[in-house]
Amino acid sequence: MALAQTEVSLLAPNPFRRTLDKVTGGFEPRTGYKLKVTLGRGVGTRQQIARGEMFDVSILLPPYPEALASGNIDPKSAKVLAKLVLAVGVKKGAAKPDVSSVEALKRTLLAARTIALVDPNIGSDGAATRDALQKLGVLDQISGKTKLAGTASASAELVGKGDAELCIFYRNEMGENSNVDVLGTLPAEFAPPTDIVAFVSTHARDGVASKALVEYLASPESEAVYEKDGLLSVR
Repeated sequence: MALAQTEVSLLAPNPFRRTLDKVTGGFEPRTGYKLKVTLGRGVGTRQQIARGEMFDVSILLPPYPEALASGNIDPKSAKVLAKLVLAVGVKKGAAKPDVSSVEALKRTLLAARTIALVDPNIGSDGAATRDALQKLGVLDQISGKTKLAGTASASAELVGKGDAELCIFYRNEMGENSNVDVLGTLPAEFAPPTDIVAFVSTHARDGVASKALVEYLASPESEAVYEKDGLLSVR
């Protein structure tokens, strides 16, 4: 058993926060290592690593070429923990339009008066949503009725207050939101699942402890929590 004083620092993106909270409590009892978690935005975490902020382990959402090019994370240590999927939601208790097929989804998006999205310049779910809507062929058609928010929670609040009819962000963040009912996920051919990838830093203070954290986050027990939260398994 490791000494309890040994601490592992972890950087994680907000879209993974609620799910991560459910598994991290078991890390210290299992390994004896303490854990210090720092949260950042999906886009911002990549930038933090690229500019040299030091964490023993970082969880990143692609693309992250600048982070890899910085030399601050070990590419050989990369471990995909799970996959994020985008979903469409409506206000809790509201009528649920059809999104069961590609054509039905398009009709629902085009018919909506307002759609809340995460700002693609801030959040990784926003960037993924923009790309998916582009592939669906509706991005330009709905651009005039979209409302951009800084986070998924802020997007959900717009729907909850009636300021937006629909919202799109990651499924795991939507499932527990008190303002939103989940309509369904976006088709994978237009919205490929986003890998959640853990890396060990090339400057890790304790390589053994850092690898232990990655192994814990990729364990079958952690994976079961991810799946329950609406993430896709990598197995």
